[in-house]
Amino acid sequence: MAIKKRVLGKGLSALLKNPNTDITTNNSNFESIQVVDSVSEISIEQIEVNPFQPRREFDLDSLQELAISIKELGIIQPLTVRKLGYDKFQLISGERRFRASQIAKIKKIPVYIRIANDQAMLEMALVENIQREELNPVEIAQSYQRLIDDCKLTQQKMSERIGKKRSTITNYLRLLKLPAEILVSLRDGNISMGHARALVNIKNQNTQINIFRDALSNKFTVREIEQIVKDFGNSKYVKTTNKKKTIYSFEHQKLANELSNKLEKKVKLKVSKNGKGIIEIPFDTKQDLYQLISKFGL
Repeated sequence: MAIKKRVLGKGLSALLKNPNTDITTNNSNFESIQVVDSVSEISIEQIEVNPFQPRREFDLDSLQELAISIKELGIIQPLTVRKLGYDKFQLISGERRFRASQIAKIKKIPVYIRIANDQAMLEMALVENIQREELNPVEIAQSYQRLIDDCKLTQQKMSERIGKKRSTITNYLRLLKLPAEILVSLRDGNISMGHARALVNIKNQNTQINIFRDALSNKFTVREIEQIVKDFGNSKYVKTTNKKKTIYSFEHQKLANELSNKLEKKVKLKVSKNGKGIIEIPFDTKQDLYQLISKFGL
């Protein structure tokens, strides 16, 4: 009786570490017993994917390459799983290796078995992905936000846990304030983290979107966007009207916006390759025209 109390007193972890008392394993086949806190080889069919995986998209070509490597060399680094019960496991980390193993039709894979509740598993999955995977800036920012919301980590605790400066974490979190259109472009690699960081400083969303769209159309550099944000971040910025798909230089677009703000009109600037061009300034009435002319001191 005393022995039984000592075993039960250690809790579920102690039970699962002991193959003779593992209540979540079919003990009829002793050789197949897998216990926690150990590296074991288990059937890939016993593993289910991680519902807390922050990465939603996996590059198929990259998975195919990894599958070929696994087929030839095997899995060098074991996956990490948690034990669900009755010979069922759930991924904590290593989903790329898991998916590639499925492609390679591997029957058994090495895993490190752990016990984790849902919150602990979410935290481990998020931290592991942030540290190891090539996540895009949006995925990283979303992972940081989930650590704050779901795991109740402060930015300081997060900084200690993942080994990143607190200022770095703050910069990523600020990206989530951007409109969806800009976040999608950042996620897909159409703009860089530097472009997005400059755009996030703009308070007016219409101005933000207009500068973003011009940045895409005219291929503005990060420094050019920073200068536009400095000049127009707190005022109206008019998107280039570009029916003939003419590429406007940074200087020309800046000039057009300066005129638009000064005249309070949507100024269109058309410039040909040889430097010649036309400035178009619309007006609604005769009085509107005279008011416009007066602004030129005439």
